[in-house]
Amino acid sequence: MSQFKKTIERLQYITQAVREKSILDQVKITTKEGIRWIQFRLKTIDDNTFKQQAIRCMEVSKQHQCTFLINDRVHIAKEIDADGVHIGKDDLSPSLAREILGPNKIIGCTANTIDDIIRLSKQPIDYIGLGPFRFTKTKEKLSPTLGLTGYREIIGKVKDRHIDIPIIAIGGIHFDDIDPLFQTGIHGIAVSGIISNSSQPQNDCQNLLKQIALQSCPIA
Repeated sequence: MSQFKKTIERLQYITQAVREKSILDQVKITTKEGIRWIQFRLKTIDDNTFKQQAIRCMEVSKQHQCTFLINDRVHIAKEIDADGVHIGKDDLSPSLAREILGPNKIIGCTANTIDDIIRLSKQPIDYIGLGPFRFTKTKEKLSPTLGLTGYREIIGKVKDRHIDIPIIAIGGIHFDDIDPLFQTGIHGIAVSGIISNSSQPQNDCQNLLKQIALQSCPIA
């Protein structure tokens, strides 16, 4: 892990390209309602368009004192001075991302297995996004889904090995999944469609925050 201790929020929001809400509108809604961690994710567009949209979303996020991460595009995170990046399994190496961004930025990485977590725990990163929990259309190349059984098994092995990096559950999480997921010992959850596809996103943001507030802290 990096030498600087960073706060990893227990509720994270990942933007998603949908017809109903622009990326900027998603960020405006979630930050206004109290979500304090935004991961800007927008695939299949050129770097310049990505950067311009990211800048606008980061400005909104900073108005609400939110942590703002870029998905995958480390060079853009560096250029616009985002708070950090989240990188996938097949993307840039964590060590190179750390070299580019420096020691103060947040770096998160995706994992699907205990072997992934063991490997990543030795890298200069700050948290791990473990998933997917269930099938989701958000990602094109989806790793095998884990379900509650998968999380219980993996988190159990993480504790046995005394790995203390925060684990964030991700992938198709619904409201009814939150309590059972936290009972496995995860640090937090990352959500997307639960807000971006919602007809009442403000209410759903508040409900998410209330459920997270009720969760006990994971045992190290």
